[in-house]
Amino acid sequence: MEKYGHLLLYSLMFGFILHVLSCKNTATSSSDYEAQAVFITQTFNAEFTGTYVHAGPDTLENKKCLDSLSAWRAIVTCEGSSNILGNMTGYFDFCGDAEGHYGNMYAYMLDQSYDTLFISLTKGQVIQGKTEGHEPHVSSYWKDKFEIIGGSGRFAGARGEGVTDDYNSSEDNNSHHRWSGSITMKKTDS
Repeated sequence: MEKYGHLLLYSLMFGFILHVLSCKNTATSSSDYEAQAVFITQTFNAEFTGTYVHAGPDTLENKKCLDSLSAWRAIVTCEGSSNILGNMTGYFDFCGDAEGHYGNMYAYMLDQSYDTLFISLTKGQVIQGKTEGHEPHVSSYWKDKFEIIGGSGRFAGARGEGVTDDYNSSEDNNSHHRWSGSITMKKTDS
């Protein structure tokens, strides 16, 4: 009888150890899945138009422009399209100085499913006038580096970089944007 008692005890202990180990494997399987996700790098292009929601001194309730870039604040909502996002909307909130330098930016783009792509433009400069290659209606322009710094939904973990090719026009009150670069993101089955 004592033999059976020891056998039962060892069987229960062995079963318990197997259970604990299987739980550990289950807990790590989702993180293993994330670690094993396949990332691909693709060309990133976007063309969109911005509408200035606010452009002027930072007189808004939640002040943002408090350092050397405190002469003005711009908030822009955008609509356009991208080879990665399809039809997209965007939001930019940033600060600048009297010489047109800008930074302190909070920016994102949304696809039609509301998956979000976060963008960083750490610094740049709006230059008054136009280059020889610009059309006559260009009143100011900026060509600066942008960085993709993650996102939500299908853009979770995304990263990338590129260059802006943007301008303001004397024909309307909008900003006009053409961005090109690359994006590395999780491969989807679709």
